[in-house]
Amino acid sequence: MKVSRSRIEQTARAALLRASDVPRRATASLRLEPDFLIVGAQRCGTTSMFKTLAQHPSVAPPFLRKGVHYFDKNRDRDHLWYRSHFPVAATSRLRRSGARPITGESSPYYMFHPTAAARIADELPQVRLIALLRDPVERAYSSHSHESARGYETESFPRALELEDSRTSGEREAMLADPAYDSFSLQHHAYLARGRYVEQLRRLEGIVGRDRLLVVDSQDFFDSPEGVFPAVCRHLGLAPHEDISFERHNARGRSPMDAGLRRELEEHFAPFDDELASWWGRTPSWRR
Repeated sequence: MKVSRSRIEQTARAALLRASDVPRRATASLRLEPDFLIVGAQRCGTTSMFKTLAQHPSVAPPFLRKGVHYFDKNRDRDHLWYRSHFPVAATSRLRRSGARPITGESSPYYMFHPTAAARIADELPQVRLIALLRDPVERAYSSHSHESARGYETESFPRALELEDSRTSGEREAMLADPAYDSFSLQHHAYLARGRYVEQLRRLEGIVGRDRLLVVDSQDFFDSPEGVFPAVCRHLGLAPHEDISFERHNARGRSPMDAGLRRELEEHFAPFDDELASWWGRTPSWRR
């Protein structure tokens, strides 16, 4: 069986993280606390945003990986384990001529996960959140391609959409009732639910507050990053910086979507997009 290069790299990084877990944990209290979290949405440019931010001289990224997934997939871990993934504060300041650096991570399941927001508010009461959104039809199709490539989906896209309700029924409630319960289908098979952005954003707003949440239209970011990125910097308290390279990362090629199915999905998302526009105070790029 052929093993992809990305899977080999992920395995190697995981092994290195496990090997370094004890020494990093021993210095956890000396490490930076996260100042920002890119919380989603999945397949909406979160990797590109993280790698853009990591180029800023005042940003010290986490150890080895962009997403720690502490608030969703590692709920059995404690805060010292989480903090051990970030840079040592004193070393980071030295590298930046004494200036206070900021750090953060990108875990795009946080926005959709039923309990992540409450845990974020409890453990990081000052953290700033960034949410990226794209056309939910394209997001769903991209997600299906992504999950299929990872071996988490075996059904065709139309069939997976038909199965979504039965696969995910009761899973959110089970996770709310039992913090130890982890739903495979809610994470990997919620193609439509993850694109109903306004539901997730209202929940985040109610838990962490609107002022700590910045929503970015991914298409605007990719089309005109020089116009969008300064707002991200202001949200995080970062000084403007010109030497930033804007690139698109983690894109995945796929065949065109059936036109009839696309129309059905556009109709499905239309009322949610209207609510989103009202909440956001702007029309999202895919509805202009």
